[in-house]
Amino acid sequence: MIEIISRFAGDTGLAQLDWKTAVMLAVSFFLLYLGIRKKFEPLLLVPIAFGMFLVNLPLAGLMTPPQRDVAGGLLWYFYRGNELGICPPLIFAGIGAMIDFGPLIADPKAIFLGAAAQIGIFTTFIGAILLGFSGPESASIGNIGGASGPTAIWLTIMLSPHLLGPVAVAAYSYMALVPIIQPPIMRLLTTEKERKIRMRQLRPVSKTEKILFPILVTLVAGLIVPQSTTLVGMLMLGNLLKESLVVERLKETVANAMMNIVILLLGLAVGASASAAKFLTPSTLLIIILGLVAFAAGTAGGVLLAKLINLVSGGKVNPLIGSAGVAAIPMSARVSQKLGQEADPSNFLLMHAMGPNVAGAIAAATVAGVMMALFG
Repeated sequence: MIEIISRFAGDTGLAQLDWKTAVMLAVSFFLLYLGIRKKFEPLLLVPIAFGMFLVNLPLAGLMTPPQRDVAGGLLWYFYRGNELGICPPLIFAGIGAMIDFGPLIADPKAIFLGAAAQIGIFTTFIGAILLGFSGPESASIGNIGGASGPTAIWLTIMLSPHLLGPVAVAAYSYMALVPIIQPPIMRLLTTEKERKIRMRQLRPVSKTEKILFPILVTLVAGLIVPQSTTLVGMLMLGNLLKESLVVERLKETVANAMMNIVILLLGLAVGASASAAKFLTPSTLLIIILGLVAFAAGTAGGVLLAKLINLVSGGKVNPLIGSAGVAAIPMSARVSQKLGQEADPSNFLLMHAMGPNVAGAIAAATVAGVMMALFG
């Protein structure tokens, strides 16, 4: 009996618990706290944190690959959706079906703010190269700065699949932490007077413009950067379903049911990639730091270009909207709105910030295509 009890005790998760596993469990609990208690993008953070929690339970085997006549762990199958490059494009289709490109069409200069926010990708790419990462690895790490989780996952799958875990966790974690990361940078780079600037109301955009926009963007992106067509094409397909007004059932399915399912599966899979054995390594911690630098640089790049445009326009552009050039839709646009109303409660910047925000999604996917052309 004593031998049976001893054997049972040795086979429990408690017997296999080590300090690395304990650290990852603590991290998952902290992320759950941020998602549930602080409501930091819970749709992303709660599935990611719980996936991280599950995969770090000793002996649970949820990421065990299948063997002959033995099924694999549940999360291993979810993870295949990322490895095969299926989930990120579907996420883009769902985003396209929910967003309105009207602010970007009404104010085309917003595309420059979206492009400027991608500077974080290139600066971090150079930094990663200098730190010893390879070209494909540096491209994957730098893309965290675009603040587009699906884009970062897709590019990493194509170029550096061995880095998928840390890149995916960093990208989605920073997206969820936009309300914490961006405001200090925005306050540092702007004056109170600039934050109080009121912008002129955007012009109405016709139905024809909204229908032609996704078709033309896909055509241009597909001809100039063919490697970006997977993401840009799916983003624009979702938007065309929305704006055509003739396939409401498909639009509703893509924007709601499909999007919710894919977010759940992708979130659990992203969290499941953060096992203690793979995650707590010097290179992973360096990737997390580089990702934060990329995100901060992207935010700063957008704000600084907006300041320049404001100067050239004679004080007609609030620099806060430049930070929305990162592709965290609509979180970064909300942050611009919040800081603008802190300076002037009657100021309304959300629609102006949505222009750079959706432009950032297009720009991030395009930059990913450029990286694919260089290293794929």
